Amino acid sequence: MDVFVSYASEDRAWARELISHLEEKGLNVSDPASELSPGDNWSLEIGKALEGAGAMVVLVSPASARSESAQRDLDYALGSKKFRDRLIPVIVKPTDKVPWILRRLDPVKGTPSQASERIAKRLKRSVVSCS
Repeated sequence: MDVFVSYASEDRAWARELISHLEEKGLNVSDPASELSPGDNWSLEIGKALEGAGAMVVLVSPASARSESAQRDLDYALGSKKFRDRLIPVIVKPTDKVPWILRRLDPVKGTPSQASERIAKRLKRSVVSCS
């Protein structure tokens, strides 16, 4: 399954570790922030990555709560039927500014390794329930 990971630039190290663990579990992870170059059309390329993804992981932190790009990614996922049951919030650093909808989606907590285990299990369940 293709997974889009949305995060604030301040959380990049945490995100990269999580992505590494998710890839070890056989997931194809899209990380536009590390795949794009300064001259690329970021909006277009992120849009393509979102269109191609079957799931989204949103890293939640004080930085992501302030990030306009993270908010745009979340808005896209909330408006798309394909992310139903496949939008997974992951708590990187606790914040009171978590959008209410993410609290209802049973956020994942733990280290990047622990979070990747929980994400992989959740995605496997969502694939089985959609079959």
